[in-house]
Amino acid sequence: MDKPLRWLGGTEVKTPPVGEQARRDLGVALRILQGGGHLSMPISRPMPSIGARCRELRVRDEGKQWRLVYRTDPDAILVADLFQKSTQKTPKQAIARCRQRLRQYDENRP
Repeated sequence: MDKPLRWLGGTEVKTPPVGEQARRDLGVALRILQGGGHLSMPISRPMPSIGARCRELRVRDEGKQWRLVYRTDPDAILVADLFQKSTQKTPKQAIARCRQRLRQYDENRP
């Protein structure tokens, strides 16, 4: 049985400005994760600065770099954020936003 995707906030993949190719690439990667598969570099890399089991999907589209931060839980794939990346380092605001959303999710979980 596939794990559900839970969007914790931010821009969803289906929402512009993410281009068509990025939507497809992210959609394929998310389906693999939902089915219990694992992804590694170059499409997915660990994000220990955000938390345990956190990773980012990395896609390029129309010359732009997109990052989708997710956490794999036993019962779901949690999508914490989707943003455009323009430098080598992940923006501190994005890291803080992801941490906050995941913390809120964990605190409000039944």
